[in-house]
Amino acid sequence: MNERHANTAEKSNPPDRLAKIVFALPPAEIALFKAIVESYDNLVTLRTEDPRHHYLCLYFAAETEPEVRAILDSLRGRFSIREIEGSAPGVRP
Repeated sequence: MNERHANTAEKSNPPDRLAKIVFALPPAEIALFKAIVESYDNLVTLRTEDPRHHYLCLYFAAETEPEVRAILDSLRGRFSIREIEGSAPGVRP
């Protein structure tokens, strides 16, 4: 395997453990929020958790939680983020 393929293989390995944060966001804010958080390449994945309640879920590598929390904190002035309690524990051991 050449160096270029080896580097690509390293980057595509899944993290050891995933974590998640579940939060509510008004529907009018979702598209812009999604565009912003997903612009941080390979940091988070945003999914809909419960469409009726407008609950969203950020999935990320557990070791990047401080960075993800810092980004969320910086966006709280622009978005009406309401974190749902009990959402921070890891998803996968």
